[in-house]
Amino acid sequence: MFRKSLPVLVALTIAGCANTDMSDLKQYAEEVKSRPPSGIEPIPEIKQAVGFIYQPRNRRDPFTAQVDEGQPDETILDAGIRPDPNRRKEELEAFSLDSLRMVGTLEQDASTWGLVQTADGTIHRVVAGNYMGQNDGKITRISEEKIELIELVPTGNGFLEKEVALALGEE
Repeated sequence: MFRKSLPVLVALTIAGCANTDMSDLKQYAEEVKSRPPSGIEPIPEIKQAVGFIYQPRNRRDPFTAQVDEGQPDETILDAGIRPDPNRRKEELEAFSLDSLRMVGTLEQDASTWGLVQTADGTIHRVVAGNYMGQNDGKITRISEEKIELIELVPTGNGFLEKEVALALGEE
């Protein structure tokens, strides 16, 4: 029944939209045409920049690096510590340490595992030697209170080892 009446409904809808009276449109077009033309504003005048000639006299050249002769050159500290680019990244290295939370430990035989929860609620089991955090943090020790790591923090001249810990219940 609906299929038979659909073409009739479409035809009536289209017929209802057809309005041949365009007097209001013609009236608006005539009104716009009768308006006086507006003028185009002139281009603004460009002001000349005042030049400056640099007279060095006793001053230093502003385009060369300044060297302070009273202080020795900065020594570059680089102990040769670098992250291993060939090491396969572990899952917890995708998270910053701030977003990870230690929720407990597991002990079996002589092994101790740390339980770490991510922001999405997933709990991961880690052991000493695993990596976590975004600064190549290697787990060195797991106790009931905390997980200790050594991170490689980038400096301007290389990397610096930094000891950090993730405490139980810490967010």
